[in-house]
Amino acid sequence: MLATQETQDISTPSGLMRTYIYRPEAQGQFPSIIFYSEIFQQTAPIARAATILAGHGFVVFVPEVFHELNPLGTVLAYDEPGKDKGNADKFAKPLEHHDSDTQALVDFAHQQAYCNGKVGSMGVCIGGHLAYRAALNPAILGAFCLYPTDIHSNTLPCAYGNDSLSRSGDIQGELVLVFGKQDPHVSAEGRVLIHQQLMALNRNFTWLEVNAQHAFMRDEGDRYDPALALQMYLQATAFFQRVLR
Repeated sequence: MLATQETQDISTPSGLMRTYIYRPEAQGQFPSIIFYSEIFQQTAPIARAATILAGHGFVVFVPEVFHELNPLGTVLAYDEPGKDKGNADKFAKPLEHHDSDTQALVDFAHQQAYCNGKVGSMGVCIGGHLAYRAALNPAILGAFCLYPTDIHSNTLPCAYGNDSLSRSGDIQGELVLVFGKQDPHVSAEGRVLIHQQLMALNRNFTWLEVNAQHAFMRDEGDRYDPALALQMYLQATAFFQRVLR
């Protein structure tokens, strides 16, 4: 299926949020996926990932996750200055602003004639966390979270008791969580903590640990695992075809 791409600046309580929209070229109504990027925002690998999902029959919204902290259209480089700026942004933006961003994206999706009204979330790295966090919104029917960071450690700013791990009981949609065993950002102990919380709360989730490093989905750099990335795309599209149709 061929995909088209366009850009929309969406109003949120914390300012305009540039959002890149990838959707099937064919006519009709399609389910939506909010795809949350890494700290670098919409890089070329993120754009390619969104295009893959759109080509499988989904409308994919890629928001600039730190739109309040950068000029619209900012893309950070995969280098030390880019990583330093992205990490600074990560620790500057409260989770509550991410929540209002998600609501704005859900509202926008519900207003589009090419969307069927069903919305899921997906993301990588901090975007995996934001996909998990988005599932606190009852409109999110499923979340596919790839190596989500900072859930176990509660290191992102938020009001007391409003961290994502503590709020896990509010998630009603289905979850998929994928972690790399060689990922230094989420330790084995951290993974156990998340798993135990979801089990204790009787959430509907699938858990997968793979032999991979952090950012194994990113098709630039020496941590990229093409075979594993393909497996994840197949699992994600099958998951969303089930929960969003």
